[in-house]
Amino acid sequence: MVVNGRPMKRLVKRRITADISDFLTFPTAGDLASPAAAKPFRAAVRAFLTKHARLPPPSSLFPHLLTWQILFRIGDLAEDDGGPAVVCLDVVEEDVARSRSVYCDQCRVVGWSSNPVTAKRYHFIIKADGNSIDGFNKTCAGCGDALHMSDSRCKSCNHVMTAEDVEDWMYQQLDSTTHLLHGVIHANGYGHLLRVNGREGGSKVLSGRHIMNFWDRLCIMLGVRKVSVMDVSKKSGLEFRLLHSVVKGHPWYGDWGYQFGAGSFSLTLDDYNMAVENLSSLPLSLFQSQGRKPRTRLQDLISFYQSVSEKELLNIRDLFSFLLNLIHDGNRSPLRVDDSPCKKLKNGSRALCSWTIYDIKRVEEAMFKVLRAVSGSAWVSWRALRGAVCRAGTPELLDYCLKEINGKEAAPGMVVAARCISDSGAMEYRLEPGSAPILSSYGPLNRFPMGSHPSNERVLGDLRYLYECMLQPETIVFNMAPAKRNLAVTSATKILDCKQFVKDYHPDHFLPVPKENAVQVLCEVDLMEQPEEYNGQNPPPPELLILPADATIADLKHEAMKAFQEVYLMFRRFQVEELVGYGGVDESTQIRLLLGSSEFVRIRGRFLGKNGVGRYRMERGLERWIVDCFCGAKDDDGERMLACDVCSIWQHTRCCGIPDYEAVPVKFFCHRCRQTRNGQCRGQVYTNKIFVGDIRSRLTDAGIL
Repeated sequence: MVVNGRPMKRLVKRRITADISDFLTFPTAGDLASPAAAKPFRAAVRAFLTKHARLPPPSSLFPHLLTWQILFRIGDLAEDDGGPAVVCLDVVEEDVARSRSVYCDQCRVVGWSSNPVTAKRYHFIIKADGNSIDGFNKTCAGCGDALHMSDSRCKSCNHVMTAEDVEDWMYQQLDSTTHLLHGVIHANGYGHLLRVNGREGGSKVLSGRHIMNFWDRLCIMLGVRKVSVMDVSKKSGLEFRLLHSVVKGHPWYGDWGYQFGAGSFSLTLDDYNMAVENLSSLPLSLFQSQGRKPRTRLQDLISFYQSVSEKELLNIRDLFSFLLNLIHDGNRSPLRVDDSPCKKLKNGSRALCSWTIYDIKRVEEAMFKVLRAVSGSAWVSWRALRGAVCRAGTPELLDYCLKEINGKEAAPGMVVAARCISDSGAMEYRLEPGSAPILSSYGPLNRFPMGSHPSNERVLGDLRYLYECMLQPETIVFNMAPAKRNLAVTSATKILDCKQFVKDYHPDHFLPVPKENAVQVLCEVDLMEQPEEYNGQNPPPPELLILPADATIADLKHEAMKAFQEVYLMFRRFQVEELVGYGGVDESTQIRLLLGSSEFVRIRGRFLGKNGVGRYRMERGLERWIVDCFCGAKDDDGERMLACDVCSIWQHTRCCGIPDYEAVPVKFFCHRCRQTRNGQCRGQVYTNKIFVGDIRSRLTDAGIL
């Protein structure tokens, strides 16, 4: 990330003031261990903003969208003027009751739809251009030019800027997909990581790991409870959750403790783990066995990387791990040969593993003989040349020699020429007039390509090709047993259908507070008069109270009521009546004598007034909908659905035989309603393409049923 478009360099003179923290280390271990950090989120976020942030004057224009700014330096990097390179973290405090979007879509699809709507949401944003959301510039709604916040009229198009125009611009910033970081945390400590864009997303300095490390430390400091992320990230144009799961056994976010949260199509954690294991453990020999058929590019690539890997590559996980390591090493500058995962040369014998120099010369002479026998200037393909000398050596040795034969002298005055066919990527060879270059005394083995391993461009191209042939469900090759191919397709599909991952920052619910100084109470609520929408729903998440060591039952009831009123909109008029199970105990009794230092309690109360329940209740919204799909899904999981025109029950379009690329039909009748109807619609999906009898078999083949 370049803050002002100018390149950065190492600091020559350190001119960083003490109040600017380092983005790469903030918050420090000392900050995380301090007593100030041991607070529930609703209190910790206020303390954090008071200590570290500043509230610019223009924020007063929109009191429901207060924007706080915090500047960080980026290590020792500096701008051209010698000042520190800085990054701006915006914290937008959103008043949910006055927001344009009251209900949270992320809560709904991750399984938190029964949580009450919180009073506040906090957006943590780092813009890609390094500027602040609530800086002193805004965009003209008429022509798009940048205007100062105080300007009411655009000088370019004469458009008069209204408060609504500026508010529109603010919400556009919240919805932007270009931010380097965008996380939102509700007042109850439940949050969502919406965006992380590292170098592939436009950052010039900060990598995705830098940003994730900062976000993780920040969540720990703020006492965040749970954070979800919808993993739809791509790496080099590939679905990274599939690629990373095959290589590491978990998504990229799993490196920071994010675990399976919710699967689409009613997939469970066991389904996900089984799919990862089944796909990643498929042996490469399944793709190599082809009988007497001509070898394919896929087989040639597998053989090539097996031949140049220092570690034996046996299954899909081994192969893709090796390729990602090559790409990682290729990004280092400079690359050290000692760090390469490829084979090394043995200095004493000048041999590569079990290959001697005579083995290589024997294979090369066989290839020279074939090329000399070709008439005219015809090109010989990689596959044809390899097949002609297949008995001269092992497949790995053949691949190595084919890679190194270019430019070598095959006859006096004739050298081998090689070219790459752009369409297929395959190599071709022929003899041309010329002389071979003078080699060093170490001979041809010193020209082994892995000394400076294949270029990143080539490895990336091979990675994409192998991904399409071995991992992408729609394009997995057919040259294996049908049962094994179905297993691979089913497993890859299940992995791609698991997008929601969650990190629980406090699985034991309590914070590291010294027991002698405070009492921690996890307080659940029991409503005397439950709203109609709450029937059958889970109660609100319990709120953590940290009370003085001498706090009484009366203090507990007061703090609990205050916490629920502050956090949730529907609890604005909530009043605590009693502590469940301790109704006969005097309220002046110290809670430490009853509960100890850490305990769960339940409070019971009611909503005051005739309309005591707040307007906004649960994150699922006011709509009353029922999900009951073939796959077993009972709630919205973020996948495309449609409702039956008879019973209004929602089902996945994919489970009903309607592909995602097809439009939803104007009329739709679910399986149950079709069985009760007369006429031609009996047993038939409305699209007239897929029959109910086919649906179950297709779902079974796809691993959904």
